[in-house]
Amino acid sequence: MVYLENPVLKLYLNLIGWVTLGFILGRLLPRSYSTYLAKFLFFFGTPLSIVAFIRSANLSGAIWMAPLIAWAAILAGGGLAGILINFGVGEERFKSLNPAQNSPEHTSAWSLPTQGSFLLATMLGNTGFLGIPVTLSLLGSEHFAWALFYDLLGTTMGMNILGVAIASHCGKSDRRQGWLTPLQAIFQNPALWAFGLGFISRSLPLSAQIAELLTTGAWTVITLALITIGMQLSKLNSLHNLKPVLACLAIKMLFIPLVIGTGLTFFGIAGAPRLVLVLQMAMPPAFGTTLLAEAFNLDRELAVTAIGLGCVSLLFTIPIWMRLFNF
Repeated sequence: MVYLENPVLKLYLNLIGWVTLGFILGRLLPRSYSTYLAKFLFFFGTPLSIVAFIRSANLSGAIWMAPLIAWAAILAGGGLAGILINFGVGEERFKSLNPAQNSPEHTSAWSLPTQGSFLLATMLGNTGFLGIPVTLSLLGSEHFAWALFYDLLGTTMGMNILGVAIASHCGKSDRRQGWLTPLQAIFQNPALWAFGLGFISRSLPLSAQIAELLTTGAWTVITLALITIGMQLSKLNSLHNLKPVLACLAIKMLFIPLVIGTGLTFFGIAGAPRLVLVLQMAMPPAFGTTLLAEAFNLDRELAVTAIGLGCVSLLFTIPIWMRLFNF
C-alpha cells in the first residue's frame, strides 16, 4: 500500500490505483481469473488478514453493538425501500404480482424481480472487500474489530438469511432452499473460523519475524481485494434503471448512515468506533447482490448499475462522513 501522512489521500490513491489496475486486468484477462482470485481471497486471503488484524484489534467497549447496528441499518434500508416501492409503484406493483395481467400494456417496470433487486441493493453493502480496506486505511487496525463484527455478524448473516429469503420470494427461479442452507453457508464461511482462531491466538506470543510476515501478508490481501473489486467492476457494463438506482443509493449511502450515525451518540458510541460503523453503513451495494440476482433470476441490470454507480459515489461520500463524524 502507498504510505502517506494524510490518511484520506493515502486511501484515495490506494482505492483509485489498485482498483484501476484491477479494472485494466479485468478487461485484458478472462472472467475466470477474477473468479479464481475471489475464491483465493475467500478461502485463504481474507481469513489470513482477519487472524493478523484481530490480534492487534481493540476488543473493549461496546463492540458487540456493531452487529446490532448492522442489522438496524439492514432492516431500516429494507423498510424504506419497501415504502418507496409502494409509493412509487402504486397499483402497478400488484400487476407485477399477477402474471395474468402481464400483457404488454400492463407490464410494470417495477416487476417483482426488480423489487427484489432494489431491496437487496438498498439493504446489503460491500462491507467486506471494500468496507474493511477503507476502515483499515483511515483508522488502522486498532478499530478493525468493529468493522469485522459489522461484516461477519451483520452483512454476511443478512446476505445468507434475509437476502436469500427475499431473492427466493421475488425471483422467477424454481430453485428452493431449505432453512438450513443459509445457516450452513454461514458456518462454512472461513472468515468466521478465522475470527475464532484470531481471537484465541491473541494470547499466544509470536516472534517479531512471524508477526511482521503475518502483517505484511494481511496488507497484501487488502491490496488483492481492491484489485479484485476492479476486475469485477470491469465486467459491469450496464447503466439502466437510473431512477430506482439513484433512490437506492440515496437511502443506502446517505440517509441511513446519517440518521443512524447521528443516533449512535445517544447510545454512547462516539469517536473512532462511530466513524467505523458509519463508513460500513455507507458502503455501496454488495457484489453478492448480483450473485443472488443471477441465482434467482432477479433484475440483474438494476443490481449491476447500483454497484457501479455506488463504487463511484463512494469517492464523494467518504469526505462527508470524515467531516461529520471525525473525532
